[in-house]
Amino acid sequence: MKVSDILRVKGTTLYTVTPSQPLSEAVDIMSSKDIGSLVVMEHGDLVGMLTFREVILAIVKNGGEIGGSTVRAAMDDHPMTCTSETDMDEVRRMMLDRHARYMPVMDKRMLMGVISLYDVAKAVVDSQNFENQMLKAYIRDWPSEEHTEQKA
Repeated sequence: MKVSDILRVKGTTLYTVTPSQPLSEAVDIMSSKDIGSLVVMEHGDLVGMLTFREVILAIVKNGGEIGGSTVRAAMDDHPMTCTSETDMDEVRRMMLDRHARYMPVMDKRMLMGVISLYDVAKAVVDSQNFENQMLKAYIRDWPSEEHTEQKA
């Protein structure tokens, strides 16, 4: 299974902010859209990711307030990325190794989407459920020994 399989099901709706936007605006977007991350874009290029993890760290660093911080002050400026062709097992490993919950999907310099650890887990569970159904159907249709001996 590839990242493109997840994007096909999930869709490609993207929410972005710029590094110069106030952090409070970004938090408002995340809250109103019920999303856990925003892609930070500048001049058409991916320059960072802002997740609730970075927001919480910025609030703690600022004495419990968002204050006048910008997205640039809080964002992860070296986000891990993948491509549409990256294998799901590799994405899982990468996300677990870096404790990343969100990963931008890139095609060269073009942002194609964002996948979450939830998306990856759901894809794995759906795939396993499908395989289990196929195996159970195969076993139910298995000819009995008695039926096989009669044909011989």
